[in-house]
Amino acid sequence: MGSSLLDRRSIAWIGVAFTVVAALIAVAFTRGGGDDTLTPQTQKNFQLSSQGIENGGRGGESAEYFIGQQQFADARTSPGGIVNPGAYRAAATGMTTMPTLGGSGWANITRRAYDADDPDYRDYYSNSSGGSGLVTGRITGLAADATGHIYAAGAAGGVFRGSTAGNWHDITGNVLSMSSGDLELAPDGSLWYATGEANTGGTSYVGAGVYRLANPTTGTFSQSNRVGGDELESTTIGKLRFADGRVWAATLRGVWFHDASTTAGSWKLAFAPNPSQLPSSLQSYAVAGSQMAAATFGPASVSSATNAPYKNIVNDVAVDPKDSSHVIAAIGWRSGDTYNGFYESHDNGLTWTKINPTGGLDKTDIGYVTFAFSANGDKLYAINESPKRINQLGGYGSTVLDGIYVSNTGSPVGPWNRIASADKLGSAASGSALYANFGLGYSPGVQAWYNQFLAVDPNDSNHVYAGLEEVYETKNGGSNWSTVGPYWNFYFSCWNPNTLYPPNGSPQAGECPQTTHSDQHSVAIGGSGASQFVVVGNDGGIYTRPLNGTTNKNGNATDWKSLNDGTIDVLQYYAVGIGRINPAAHIAMGQTVNETTLPDVGGSSGVLVSGGLQDNGGSLVNPASGKMVSNFGGDGGDVLVDPDDGCNIVQEYVYLSMTVTQTCAQPDPSVHPNAFLDLSQSTSLRIGPSDVNARFIAPFAANKQDINEWIAAGNSLWIQNQGFAIRTRSAWTKAAGSTLADAGKTYTAVAMNGNTAVAGWCGPCNNAGFTRGVVVGTKSGETWTFHAVDLSTSPVPRRYIGGVAVGDDGTLYLSMNGFSRRFTEGEGAGIGHIFQSTDDGQTWTDISANMPDVPGNSIQALSDGSVVVATDLGVLYRKPLSVEANGTWYRLGSNLPLTVAMDVELGPDGKIYAATHGRGIWSIAKP
Repeated sequence: MGSSLLDRRSIAWIGVAFTVVAALIAVAFTRGGGDDTLTPQTQKNFQLSSQGIENGGRGGESAEYFIGQQQFADARTSPGGIVNPGAYRAAATGMTTMPTLGGSGWANITRRAYDADDPDYRDYYSNSSGGSGLVTGRITGLAADATGHIYAAGAAGGVFRGSTAGNWHDITGNVLSMSSGDLELAPDGSLWYATGEANTGGTSYVGAGVYRLANPTTGTFSQSNRVGGDELESTTIGKLRFADGRVWAATLRGVWFHDASTTAGSWKLAFAPNPSQLPSSLQSYAVAGSQMAAATFGPASVSSATNAPYKNIVNDVAVDPKDSSHVIAAIGWRSGDTYNGFYESHDNGLTWTKINPTGGLDKTDIGYVTFAFSANGDKLYAINESPKRINQLGGYGSTVLDGIYVSNTGSPVGPWNRIASADKLGSAASGSALYANFGLGYSPGVQAWYNQFLAVDPNDSNHVYAGLEEVYETKNGGSNWSTVGPYWNFYFSCWNPNTLYPPNGSPQAGECPQTTHSDQHSVAIGGSGASQFVVVGNDGGIYTRPLNGTTNKNGNATDWKSLNDGTIDVLQYYAVGIGRINPAAHIAMGQTVNETTLPDVGGSSGVLVSGGLQDNGGSLVNPASGKMVSNFGGDGGDVLVDPDDGCNIVQEYVYLSMTVTQTCAQPDPSVHPNAFLDLSQSTSLRIGPSDVNARFIAPFAANKQDINEWIAAGNSLWIQNQGFAIRTRSAWTKAAGSTLADAGKTYTAVAMNGNTAVAGWCGPCNNAGFTRGVVVGTKSGETWTFHAVDLSTSPVPRRYIGGVAVGDDGTLYLSMNGFSRRFTEGEGAGIGHIFQSTDDGQTWTDISANMPDVPGNSIQALSDGSVVVATDLGVLYRKPLSVEANGTWYRLGSNLPLTVAMDVELGPDGKIYAATHGRGIWSIAKP
């Protein structure tokens, strides 16, 4: 979930920023009834004022994503615990061995080019012309060989093989986890896939271990390729490194190693700084005669400890090129702990010592770190995130980057010299797009707890690529840096709102070149000789350029190429909405719209599908067309679409910041020529209610019996009955009895059907002091009244409520997130995930039956009595009880990837749609 802005061009603007950008960009623009001296970017950002103004002012992009990641994790772990080895396989195997319905009927409708820069969808809240071009989801692993093969791993999307021409092929096979931590080519040419994303963010999922593919240019992974046993299962793996016949792994639970020539035999635990916080089941994997063999491990139930997951985090491990017995590790929690620091072993991992680094690196301020040795080991580089900054600023400051450092001795002891800081990287001299915002809430390294990569040119130890929010390059060992991949193009003088894609006009004519997407996570160098290239992975996918490429006078690269050609789909959706294509033109928001002739997505019949995406805005696609467009920028959240008109859309940004359009956010230039820059001409309007505590991805829904009646949730429940004709935030009414007594409590799921509504809440929603509850609403006349439900004697576990539903017969349903005892510790041992009530919530029954022990994210009660549930490992379906009285759950469709399904919806075409958080949107005919 890289993050996003209120509008991705509204980076923490205050009065001074108006002056700075006005000086940077001399493009005059006249707004209706406004100041004709404002530049386009200044004009747009000045209108929106400072970042995060809605629903309490959450702060900048980093603050938003920082909170959002935590909330995402809380849903799966509260009220506490970590996952035990072997548990993930049990859950995944349970899912894959269930009885199935629908055969292999799932169809991926988003495996196509997704254009973030389509010039036809430049309404006010679009990011089109920012320069990212074709995009996909977050890429957390990259590898490249000398012949031009590229291997890419999506955060929750598995592994793909491609080249500098794109043309990707899914090679994930039947491995049990598609959550990706790292991807590396071993010296023997085999490809190693470490599952379990490990960026310490809340949207990271545990994995099923490490897999080795002997022939990656032609082969496909399978479960038989797993290295070792269960020992690295149910954890996350940040890095794999190879040396002297061994592979080293940096994991959430210490440093491990394995023989790199085989998959047989168990992994060995080389070091963990706090072994008493590890489950005792891992003790048998300690290296005989080592420091760990004599360590004291925790009891079997240690995973119930709230802080256990934070006590053995290894962010990186590296091997000295000059001495393969010398292994170093960067260990520590991003917010700081007494064990944080650099560690080294001089005896191949038998004993370890904490290092006291010398020079400019503060040993008391070591956080999330990435290492990179030069090829001959003469230099060691490191990016260091500052726990002190996170703690001082609560994650809300302009940067948490301590700096980029080099040890010119190649030793982790140093002396270390800081060669880049936030102010150096964000200076005008570097060409950073964040220069105009430096110190105003969003500066380089503001998400250094999440965004990091580092790579040294194998031919030149002074040539380094570094990734934070942007991509930076130095060719002189850090004396000077160029922002070769700026955040976007909006703040540069070359930007023009009328430039077209691809990529953004003509750099040779002085227009902006294509850049990368923001928020960098992975990097690889491939090719050979003059054909060497660098490839980077970020929240928007995969981009490549020559290793020694060209730049413009601003220092920005002119030769980036997006490899997101539509053959790879690792898009991370939160929600999906479906509406029919309206066959006739209609008047909406002062504009004539003919949905049959919408650019790129129009059609004579069928449906339009909208989705909300992590860091890739809102998408719009006609499954029968050849392209997908982005009609909303930033993070996309929940989505609501009129089933009878697919251009009537409500798209959430974050924190219940809802935007409505009745034009598919595609303004007619003959009617609204300046809709992209002038809010008064926009065909999209912000209409979310003003609440004191909405979640990062806050829920809202329409009444199943009345598309014009909506419910939205924060600390209170809000009702409006104007439907898609709503134009102001004041149209919402707070429902009686719905305000939660503590402002820290917040609703997590809502549903409304006829005169009945139900909502789930939590607060606190994190491990410490976790509470949850349910309210039920009834409608009398036009008035809704809610009352609390007593769950104290019910079988409903003390877990996060991920989804709620109301059946046509008034039956209430709860879908519980978080695993019970077999997967994470916490209240709920032996209790399932789906519950129903037929008496207005007074009593509840566990209807989980044969459902695997897996979190539920969304639930729908269909009109025929069937129930469908989106889980962290796919979609489940229960037939109407009138058809099958025993309530058996089925796996819906056998070919849906084993990844996270966040939302399920029934479309007006009779198909069930699943929004996955790693493999796009899929559809299947309802059984």
